[in-house]
Order: sequence, then structure tokens, then C-alpha cells
Amino acid sequence: MRLKLLLPSHVLIDEPVQKVIAQGGNGSFCLEPRHVDFVSELAPGLLQFVDADGQEVFVAVDEGVLVKCADEVMISAYNAVRGEDLETLKDTVEHRFRQLNEGERIARSALSRLEAGVVRRFTQMQEGR
Repeated sequence: MRLKLLLPSHVLIDEPVQKVIAQGGNGSFCLEPRHVDFVSELAPGLLQFVDADGQEVFVAVDEGVLVKCADEVMISAYNAVRGEDLETLKDTVEHRFRQLNEGERIARSALSRLEAGVVRRFTQMQEGR
């Protein structure tokens, strides 16, 4: 079976796997090569798969969609991080969330300044009548 994990900017994973364990809206599920075709929404959480060499690999995945069709499992997610072990993955995810939170704070600050400027100019236009 082949697993492809697609992000908006690049393909994070494209490799043969023995099985995939994911978290859907109704709980976790496992897919193996001979299972029927399947579609599921993914809840934010851990995606686990066993690679071609039998090694367990963990990926932190934001919400997304999983489609199993024949011998291919395709996942489309907004954000995902691959880790070699759970401890490393936890540290990577925490670091990434801190970066996202800082970026969100900067964006909100810029938006507030923009809104204040629009209100100020609108007020000036009204006073100029």
C-alpha cells in the first residue's frame, strides 16, 4: 500500500506502508492493504503508520481528509509534522505551535492598526463635508 500525505505547499510523505492508523471524527481506525475503499475526515491528532521495513512512524496531523482507494491512501491536511519518536514529535509540535501563535499575534496587531487607520480616515472624510 502507498501512503501520500499532501500539505498545501508540498508532499510530506510518499512511501510504501504496511498499515495506517488514524483518528477520525468517530474515533481511531486502521487501514491495511486488503481493506475496502474508505473515506474519512481526520480529527487533529496522531497518524501512525508502519513503513515498508516494519518501523512505526508517527505524524502529528491537523484536521484533514483521508481517502483509501485500491492500494493507495491519500491524506490532505492543512498542517502536519513527522517525528521519529513521540517525544521528538511532541517537542516539534510545541515549537511549531509557538511559531503559529506568534504569527497570529503579529497578524492580529497589523489588522488592528489597519482597522484603526480606516476608521480614522473615514472620520476625517465625514468631518470634511
